[in-house]
Amino acid sequence: MGKFLSLILILSGLVAGGAMYYLQVYGFYEDVELQPGQDVMLMPLGGGEPLPIRYSDFEAIDADSSPIRYRACFSTELKPEQLAQLFVLSDQKQPRNAPGWFDCFDAEAIGQALAEGRAESFLSVKNISYGVDRIVAVTDAGRGYVWHELNDCGQKAYDGTVVGEECPPRPEAVEGN
Repeated sequence: MGKFLSLILILSGLVAGGAMYYLQVYGFYEDVELQPGQDVMLMPLGGGEPLPIRYSDFEAIDADSSPIRYRACFSTELKPEQLAQLFVLSDQKQPRNAPGWFDCFDAEAIGQALAEGRAESFLSVKNISYGVDRIVAVTDAGRGYVWHELNDCGQKAYDGTVVGEECPPRPEAVEGN
């Protein structure tokens, strides 16, 4: 009887572990529906609302389970030098990893291109979700990548540090009034 119970416990652990792995890597992600003219936008130097840039071959994934799971890839004929004259540069030089099955987004290769000056990163949308900015990187070869990154307010909010007055109020605080 003891061997049978042990076998059940081991099998239950394997099934639970497999289910957790599947949910983290595959289960929560969905393809993002194409929204022409709105998928790739950059923040202009003078401020104001983000402006669209020309792009093609757009593909993206996202998950409702976290605001930083968004990843996208696209092509553009625009060069980073051209864009830098018109749009706000970002200091984010290392994108977050994407699931291995999302082949077009290789965070390590993108980060290396950014570090070597073969790509440039730009601010796309500030606070797309509380404490999260959308970042766009464009390479010299005409490939583009999009991901979400915690900004200063997001890092403070999620690590427990006092947020301070320079950050906007959290959405929960606004709804509670």
